[in-house]
Amino acid sequence: MRYLISIKYDGSKFYGFQRLNDEPTIQKKLEEALTTINRLPVEIKGAGRTDRGVHALDAKASFNLDINIDEEHLKMALNSLIKPCIYITDVKKVKEDFHARFNVSKKEYIYKINMGEYNPLKAEYELQLNRKLDIKKMQEVSKVFIGVHNFQNFVSGERDNYDCIIYSIEFAIKDELLEIKFIGKSFYRYMVRNLVGAMLDVEKGKNTLEDIKEALERYEIEKRFSTALPNGLYLNKIEYEE
Repeated sequence: MRYLISIKYDGSKFYGFQRLNDEPTIQKKLEEALTTINRLPVEIKGAGRTDRGVHALDAKASFNLDINIDEEHLKMALNSLIKPCIYITDVKKVKEDFHARFNVSKKEYIYKINMGEYNPLKAEYELQLNRKLDIKKMQEVSKVFIGVHNFQNFVSGERDNYDCIIYSIEFAIKDELLEIKFIGKSFYRYMVRNLVGAMLDVEKGKNTLEDIKEALERYEIEKRFSTALPNGLYLNKIEYEE
């Protein structure tokens, strides 16, 4: 049977999602728990790979089990083995050809910035800038990123293809906490953190809006912008085609 799980986790306690031999990761912890339940090795397919320190409110992963167990009992069994820093919020059976990554239709990330007084209790969960930001200037930059672009200058590592579509970037402020929501088809390594870093570079005068436009239009010329810290980033939602 093939299953799809929805996962919430505290990324500050792990070395990212992807399995590593000697370090704790989300994939490793889930596979160990599923192997215990299944009594045979289980390999999961994640919808994406968050980096070390990045959190998730609704990550997804699919996998096969050799046993037939109903969704609610599988959820209970998994959570008993993976809490307290990982929690499965939903389990459902899916078709045998379903793939957690390849069937994604939309992803949503949120980046959180504390513009108020420093909060040590939130240091691992919000970027602590602790100053007022020129939101309008950041919004001007965000508009440049909307649509289909080659994001080579905003992605870490080498890929065959850097093209990506961003549907929207939304800003919300509540009690001096700025949340920037990114909605797109897919996002590559460090991409959201690099987009936030570029917005902050322009906001503080390190770069200009024209620098950002040139980095998108003349992507073959290498340009570097700041990379925002991982602690403010959340994988917020993943949607699939019906």
